[in-house]
Amino acid sequence: MIRVLLVDDDALVRAGLSMMLDGTAGITVVGEASNGQEAIAATDAHAPDVVLMDLRMPRVDGITATRRLRARARPPEVIVLTTFDTDENILHALRAGASGFLLKDTSPALIVEAVTRVAAGDPILSPGVTRRLVERTLAHTDAYERARAVLATLTPREHEVALAIARGRTNADIATELAMGITTVKSHVSNILTKLDLDNRTQIALLAHDAGLA
Repeated sequence: MIRVLLVDDDALVRAGLSMMLDGTAGITVVGEASNGQEAIAATDAHAPDVVLMDLRMPRVDGITATRRLRARARPPEVIVLTTFDTDENILHALRAGASGFLLKDTSPALIVEAVTRVAAGDPILSPGVTRRLVERTLAHTDAYERARAVLATLTPREHEVALAIARGRTNADIATELAMGITTVKSHVSNILTKLDLDNRTQIALLAHDAGLA
C-alpha cells in the first residue's frame, strides 16, 4: 500500500485528490497539510511514501518543504503538483529533490500513475514540463556553441582581455595582470567590440558567460 500525504492550501483541491486517490487500489491517503510547515509535521506523524506538494503556500512554500523533507535520512518521494510551470519553478523543484512535476490540470489517471511510479523509484514529469526542459537545454547548448565560435575569432591576447573583462577587471587591472599599457588594453577592448559587433563591456562579459568561461 502506497501511503500518500496531500499538501495544498486549497481545501477543495485536497478533497478532490483525496477522493480520487483513496478510491484507487494500492494507494491510501494518510494525511493532509495546508502549508509546508504542516507538511513536515504531518510527515513525522504519518510516514508517507509519497508527498503531493503544492508550490505556493503560506508560511513555508513547497520548494522549501521539499528540500527539508528530501534532506532526511529516510525521505518520502515528492511530486510537485502546481498551476505554475515556469522554468524557475521546475528547476527549483527538481534541485530541491522532487521526483515528479505535474500540473494541476493533469488527468486523474496520470496523477495515479505518477504516484505509483514515483513510489517505485521512477521519476516522472508531465509532457509539457519535459518539453520545456528539452527546449531550455537546446537553447543553452546553442548559446554555448555560438559564444564559443564567436570568441574563437579573437586573437589569443584579445581572448585574455575578454576573459578579464568577464571577471570584472578594470582597464588598469588588466594592464597590471597582463603586463601591458593602458593604451594597449583600450585598443584591445575596442578591437574586441568591433570584431564581435558588441556595444559595451557588459556584452563581452555575457558572451564569455554563455561560453562557460566567466
